[in-house]
Amino acid sequence: MSKAMKVAIVDDEKDMRQSISQWLALSGFDTETFASAEDALRGLGADYPGIVVSDIKMPGMDGMQFLKKLKSVDSMLPVIMITGHGDVPMAVEAMRIGAFDFLEKPFNPDRMTELAKKASQARRLTLDNRALRKELSDGSALMKKLIGASPAMERLKEDILDLGQADGHVLIEGETGTGKTLVAHALHAVGSRASKKFVLISCGALDEETLPRRLFGPVEDGEPLPAMEEARGGTLVLEDVEALSSSMQARLLTAINEQGSPGETRIVAISNLQDEGKTSESVLRPDLFYRLAALRIVVPPLRQRGEDILTLFTRLSEQYAEEYGCDAPQVTAQEAAQLLQAPWPGNVRQLINVAERAVLQNRRGTGTIASLLMADTDDSKPAMTTEGKPLKEFVEAFERMLIDNTMRRHKGSIVGVMEELQLPRRTLNEKMAKYGLQRSDYL
Repeated sequence: MSKAMKVAIVDDEKDMRQSISQWLALSGFDTETFASAEDALRGLGADYPGIVVSDIKMPGMDGMQFLKKLKSVDSMLPVIMITGHGDVPMAVEAMRIGAFDFLEKPFNPDRMTELAKKASQARRLTLDNRALRKELSDGSALMKKLIGASPAMERLKEDILDLGQADGHVLIEGETGTGKTLVAHALHAVGSRASKKFVLISCGALDEETLPRRLFGPVEDGEPLPAMEEARGGTLVLEDVEALSSSMQARLLTAINEQGSPGETRIVAISNLQDEGKTSESVLRPDLFYRLAALRIVVPPLRQRGEDILTLFTRLSEQYAEEYGCDAPQVTAQEAAQLLQAPWPGNVRQLINVAERAVLQNRRGTGTIASLLMADTDDSKPAMTTEGKPLKEFVEAFERMLIDNTMRRHKGSIVGVMEELQLPRRTLNEKMAKYGLQRSDYL
């Protein structure tokens, strides 16, 4: 479940502070109070995980000065101002400075709750976006999002680290839902351009009139710079590059050639053609293809990633279980085999959907993972891959998942895991070493 949003209440009148605090606490907020703007400023900084409710008329630093100080610290912090009767012009001025909204005394408590909820939604969105931007600029954090220890994923991570340091343009290929855009972010984040701009354009989402202007200009007032200009010195990612028309391919090639070598702006092209029976080479003009494919990454399909499927399913189901406030489903040996054998045409995106539905089913106490896999096919039984897997591989994958899940539940307590799985310490240590599981990851 999401954590309660904080509300900082600033008012020199103790009774008013307490009444607002009690009401908002009953409405589900985590409140804290301050008797003066000066005290509040010492406790409120950039990225404060909440909103502010402040009186306008206070001794010392008044609400207007306080608002200006807060906006200089964090311009996106929502501040709800409380005004006395007749202070509406002052409240309007506060709105001009950047207040989220204002309430005139005496105010309806329900109106206070309504405004606090709206301000909290805006704050949560701001903080989520900041966290995402930070994460997408952090190479180590991004590499951790590439979950899995299969040989295919280890090769992918090595490719990202190697090619991230290079200057050439990159072509990323792979089936739909494999995570190609995440790979593009990682390439940028681990390379020398990490501090520069990262611009992503979906070539298939823009019409033939909009796309040329978005890529090359000219732009109208109020529009962002053309992508080639906006990404100068950084990385320009072109999703669905196969959707470019012949004329757009020619313009893109000209722009690349004008940059010289190495290019000032690195272009990462993403192609989705592997699952359509075509190739990037067959739909792109040869000279453009060879410029874009100077360096190449193929993201592996989920069905080739072995036990990564169980690792991903476990992590995803735990995340959804926390979100929905219920227990994650416990995977049986038979269900583990079904997950490993499923063909996963939608790859990781499909697995995300199955994990969420499995959690919802488990909350209701109905359904099975097999039924979810069948729902994604037209057959009366779960579809299986045609690639044969030895029994040993299924057994080891299930065993690893079982130890991993138990370690997570016991937060790294070796004794707890030994008791639940009825394993001697030496055997548990050997199996953890075999599967690359480290106790420190669970503490």
